[in-house]
Amino acid sequence: MMTYLTDRYVNFFTDYGFKRLFGEEPNKDLLRDFLNELLKEEQGRIVDLTYLKDEHLGGTSLDRRAIFDLYCENERGEKFIVELQKAKQNYFKDRSIYYATFPIQQQARRGAWDYELKAVYTIGILDFVFEEDRNDPGKYRYDVKLQDIVTHKVFYDKLTFIYLELPKFTKTLDQLETRFEKWLYAIKNLDRLDRVPDALREQIFEKFFAVAEIANFNRDEVLKYEDSLKYYRDLKNSFDTAREEGREEGIVTVARNLLDVLDDGTIAAKTGMSEEAVAALRKG
Repeated sequence: MMTYLTDRYVNFFTDYGFKRLFGEEPNKDLLRDFLNELLKEEQGRIVDLTYLKDEHLGGTSLDRRAIFDLYCENERGEKFIVELQKAKQNYFKDRSIYYATFPIQQQARRGAWDYELKAVYTIGILDFVFEEDRNDPGKYRYDVKLQDIVTHKVFYDKLTFIYLELPKFTKTLDQLETRFEKWLYAIKNLDRLDRVPDALREQIFEKFFAVAEIANFNRDEVLKYEDSLKYYRDLKNSFDTAREEGREEGIVTVARNLLDVLDDGTIAAKTGMSEEAVAALRKG
């Protein structure tokens, strides 16, 4: 099988790599272990996860365009949205809060209902740093809940947003102290490694690397991954160019570069532009 791929393992930040490792039924133990380590201080242990379809969420056609990267629930009915964001998006926080409203609304019951809700967790795995966080290089994890601004006590604990800014996670193998840090290291460095590091010689990570190994892919899987990797690299290059050219002009450059591969709505979501502005670019 001829391929231009030279890495041993997939890039986790490609859509294909992310879905293969965290979004497939045979591998859901990988996502479960990651979430258990991420949330163990407040969540307790997740015993089982069920992947949910999200294309029927919402009551309007506009609502139904909100498609999550991953959407699942645990055995207690608590919902988890896991989003992978490859490049900076102006309104990513707005989008994540908007997305969280769907699993909340979905819990509404017909007839008599006392409004009791199950917890909703929105997790953003980010391959960029929010502009407002750049002066805090040592903090890569942000846990957000509704709280009183005076007492700082949590007002409502069933709505949680967690953002992981992976570029800030710079620990080396010999600096890893927790299993969660091992997960972050594996996710961030996966495509740069040529074997399973000794520090990650645990059963769950052995499986993670085995599922990610490109040599185990069939021809169709390789082709899909190549397409996904090309899109990832094009997107990253476009945003690197945008930073060099200046913010507004650069965003337009990014949008133009995506016209041949994405629809107007997706380009708008990725760049923060309006769909009308994207449509105008397409018309020339």
